[in-house]
Amino acid sequence: MRLSVRLTKRAIDVVGSAVGLAFFAPLMPVIAAAIYVDSPGPILFRQKRAGKLLRSSTSNGTRSIQFDEFHMHKFRTMRPDAERYTGPVLAEADDPRITRVGRFLRKTRLDELPQLFDVLRGTMSLVGPRPERPELLQQLAFAIPFFEERMRDVKPGITGLAQVTLGYTGRFGARSEIAKLAHSLQNPFQLPEADGALADDMRIKLLYDLAYTTSLEKWSAFFAMEMRIIARTPIVMLRGVGQ
Repeated sequence: MRLSVRLTKRAIDVVGSAVGLAFFAPLMPVIAAAIYVDSPGPILFRQKRAGKLLRSSTSNGTRSIQFDEFHMHKFRTMRPDAERYTGPVLAEADDPRITRVGRFLRKTRLDELPQLFDVLRGTMSLVGPRPERPELLQQLAFAIPFFEERMRDVKPGITGLAQVTLGYTGRFGARSEIAKLAHSLQNPFQLPEADGALADDMRIKLLYDLAYTTSLEKWSAFFAMEMRIIARTPIVMLRGVGQ
């Protein structure tokens, strides 16, 4: 990433997160109360996530991938015991572990508001690929070629090109441009048991993330992309297109 892009991006992060915190401050206590009334337990959810790609190499036929790990914060949207019996798993559309209030928060992306503090601290950016859990990201990187490259020299973001274009899990609409290529990107061998596989959604998500990281190589392309994503994020929140 160019120095001019890095400095501009950090300036946007600091100003944007400060403005966002000031704007949403009156709403946060209301969200906290709604979460507790609907599902008594912790209000905030703190979880280890994978950040920038530090190293990706292959030696003696063994592949090694290492990420910069950090703790991300969200408003809790699932039951307190959501992973007691399943262990770490990716959230899916219509996930039964999600609470009633949590479903609304996810659709409007309001569950991400506490991450504005993470942006101020510098562990996240306003715009960037969504951070995955380290143990799940390792599996995805081994299953999907170049999946780890989405995090090369870029911080994870609250919003991003994939987030404002796709659903919460990476699912796209039937009328979207990428739907025209779905037959070659999803279940190319037409295996009945592979229909609707989450890995296919993540593969689509990867394409958008790589398109964003490519824009970081040139200041003008980066700035246009950054402003476009930031401008579209409130629309996505108001329309509630997350899943």
